[in-house]
Amino acid sequence: MRMAVLDVGSNTVRLMVADTGGALPLPVHTAKDRLRLADHTGPGGEIPPAQVDRLAEAVHDARTEADIRGSDTLLAFATAIVRDAPNRPEVVREVARRTGVVLHTLDGETEAELTFLAARRWMGWCAGPLAMLDIGGGSLDVAFGRSRLPDFAASLPLGANLLTRDFFGETDPPSRLVLKELRRHVRHRLRDVAARIRWERPATTVATSRTFQQLGRLCGAPPGRHGPFVPRVLDAADLRPAVRRLRGLTAAERSRLPGISPARARQSLAGALVAHTAMGLMGIDRLTICPWGLREGVLLRSIEEGGTAWWPLTARGEEPPEEPRIPALAAPAALR
Repeated sequence: MRMAVLDVGSNTVRLMVADTGGALPLPVHTAKDRLRLADHTGPGGEIPPAQVDRLAEAVHDARTEADIRGSDTLLAFATAIVRDAPNRPEVVREVARRTGVVLHTLDGETEAELTFLAARRWMGWCAGPLAMLDIGGGSLDVAFGRSRLPDFAASLPLGANLLTRDFFGETDPPSRLVLKELRRHVRHRLRDVAARIRWERPATTVATSRTFQQLGRLCGAPPGRHGPFVPRVLDAADLRPAVRRLRGLTAAERSRLPGISPARARQSLAGALVAHTAMGLMGIDRLTICPWGLREGVLLRSIEEGGTAWWPLTARGEEPPEEPRIPALAAPAALR
């Protein structure tokens, strides 16, 4: 069976087509469209009509590409950029009307659960009690568990793009005072979750997401062209000087550093501050960079549950639901 996953994020719309007939998803095609929705949202986070048009075009192109690649099913979801938009229902309805694709919104805890599932499958049982960190554009997801699913999962509004917009504004680079305020804000929001991670004492802590991958590369991890099976780690001792380096540069200057892409250069400093603060509060000296994340988690759940019965699919031409949400995998003792 061949399935496709479409992920609408703050920066990109990503399509992954994979063969799912075995025990793990085997990607056969990937594509991305850099919409950078987060750079064009309104003051309250609403998505303007022009950006809805661009999003609908990207979703239409992705659906066409998935069909060409022989996908039987397209599982489409949107993360915090759409989930937290005040006009989310209108965005979802308009995209569905124009493309026949329903963008399902996952709550933050479910995103963390699915990402944890992917990280557990990648790392295996030898990783022991596992903690997972994921810095997206709009949120920081944290999970911990000893089994297939996490014992707790939490999602905090500490995404790299969100913090860049709220704290840095048009200042480039931001002042030391602003950076101090940002670090204080991250510490305050992360305090309880960090205390839980310290108490659990994970044997292994993994990091997913492009933010961590780029920070790992900046701190000396092998480049992506070496493939997913090359070990990659991020040490707190290396991240600290990297934060100092990033804070003295403009976004254009950061984009010339190893691993920092032009599209993510502006938010790279906020992402690095969140990563470094989280590692310090949680007592983590080293993170293992995991190449699997939320998209693989969606596919893995489909494989393990024998199809898409858990995913509320909408047929072409059918009226999309007002709030298309994915049910949780479990009922973790999430910190609130």
